[in-house]
Amino acid sequence: MKTNITIPERNPRTFLPEDFKVDNWEGLEPYYTDLLNREVNSKDELRTWLKDRSELESIISEDMAWRYINMTRYTDNEDNVKAYQHFVQNIQPKIAPFSDKLNRKAVESEFLKELEQEEGFDIMIRSLRKDIEIFREENIEVFTQIQTETQKFGQINGAMTVELDGEELTLQQAAVILQSPDRVKREEVYHKIAARRLQDKDKLNELYTTLIQLRDKAAKNAGFDNFRDYKFKSMGRFDYTPQDCFDFHASVKAEVVPMLSEQAKARKAQLGVDKLRPWDKAVDPKNREALKPFTSSKDLTNKTIECFKRLDPFLGQCLSIMDTMGHLDLESRKGKAPGGYNYPLAEIGVPFIFMNATSTLRDMVTILHEGGHAVHSFLTRDLELTDFKHTPSEVAELASMSMELISMDHWDLFFDNEEDLNRAKKEHLEQIIETLPWVATIDKFQHWIYENPNHTEEERSKAWIEIFEAFTDDVTDWNGLEENKNYLWQKQLHLYEVPFYYIEYGMAQLGAVAVWKNFKEDNQKGLEGYMNALKLGYTRSIPEVYEAAHIKFDFSKKYIKELMDFVHDEMNKIV
Repeated sequence: MKTNITIPERNPRTFLPEDFKVDNWEGLEPYYTDLLNREVNSKDELRTWLKDRSELESIISEDMAWRYINMTRYTDNEDNVKAYQHFVQNIQPKIAPFSDKLNRKAVESEFLKELEQEEGFDIMIRSLRKDIEIFREENIEVFTQIQTETQKFGQINGAMTVELDGEELTLQQAAVILQSPDRVKREEVYHKIAARRLQDKDKLNELYTTLIQLRDKAAKNAGFDNFRDYKFKSMGRFDYTPQDCFDFHASVKAEVVPMLSEQAKARKAQLGVDKLRPWDKAVDPKNREALKPFTSSKDLTNKTIECFKRLDPFLGQCLSIMDTMGHLDLESRKGKAPGGYNYPLAEIGVPFIFMNATSTLRDMVTILHEGGHAVHSFLTRDLELTDFKHTPSEVAELASMSMELISMDHWDLFFDNEEDLNRAKKEHLEQIIETLPWVATIDKFQHWIYENPNHTEEERSKAWIEIFEAFTDDVTDWNGLEENKNYLWQKQLHLYEVPFYYIEYGMAQLGAVAVWKNFKEDNQKGLEGYMNALKLGYTRSIPEVYEAAHIKFDFSKKYIKELMDFVHDEMNKIV
């Protein structure tokens, strides 16, 4: 599987020395000063100036990436934490004012209009102007505080373990037992996990309150009414508005939540229980043992590489390269931050995948998901500027969520028999019906949080419950578990670390279903559309990228119904 692997090399540097390393601000400052003071007397010189800036920023970005990766891999390693904090506190704040000056230098250039006619530059320049509009010197310190506080979420969660049968387990490892056919065991584990989370509920509440206050302060400093409006501008959401999000919430509530309740009703009947409880939600409804698509992280890696290879040899090559370079850290262990991510590495162009695999179907889907992100990095690797590779999350998540679905024809690699294979496919499609309401829940909660930044913890819990109950099934019995339900939101990493980065999962999930629909109709054409869209990076608007994949960027009730009907039909085809 690893034969003929050619390890990519970063492009030769033309602005910074080949052996340059990011150690401190003093080492970086001369390069920023050079860019700031350099004369730009033609379109070609402006292009060179932008390339030099791109090179500098890619070096810094990759250095920051490794600091973050190492910190999340080993949250209990003080040196890793200090290295990350050093960047956040001593380097990044010095970069911010220079970046603003460089943005202004670029947009004030008389040669910019000529470049703006070329593909990709118009999108990049639009973002530069946006950055100038929202930049405030006084926010440098605020964002330094925010980043310092944000890392605490991973540290708090990374330390969470439970003891079961004399063995210490991470919460991810313990959660696997929620798939056990033994209901008594499931309930025991559910309560242990919930109790462990609740031990830190006050700490997590205080952390979130601090983050909300800091974010609101940054928004007000920049002249915005609230952090939501600031964040929409900051994230470059040029192609939709908060109202589109509200329309998405309404469409999901009308078209998907009833399907969610039907699934829960069927699950309750199949399990033969009087009441469907939260610990009954992950087990197979026919009480079969949990699916185990792989035996180890190595097994998971090899099967995923082969799965991608079957789709297209290039896709398999991408993951083989990452594996050979040691850019995969998949297994769950104590001291490791929760969650999973694909972190792009701007200079080498080969990303890093981090996750907390145990042995579940969800873990298998996660590597396929993050692998889709990774493929995206490879497909944009040769674009001219780093800015062209920084895709908006609505496009980034299209890459990952589509891969989950278009790979399904090759899931036989993970399952020895047809019964398990069909069961895996059905479970994953059911997960889509569960994902959309949860996305709407988290997104709507965030809108409320930042529209009401001075709320009390009691008001926060009340708002959470009202929103959660609007998007959950009407079958699950939470009686006696009210406190657990009140704090469910605390497990959602995005609320703490990447605010407002969540609606994209819903938008991209719809896009992914549309990509899969095209793929089912014509494998080759569907895959070509997918890959051609990803190759664009961020050189086109979001609707144009979706159009390149032969799909629509649409959250209307009619469109969601059409796609959900397709998912429902595909589920019915599975025996």
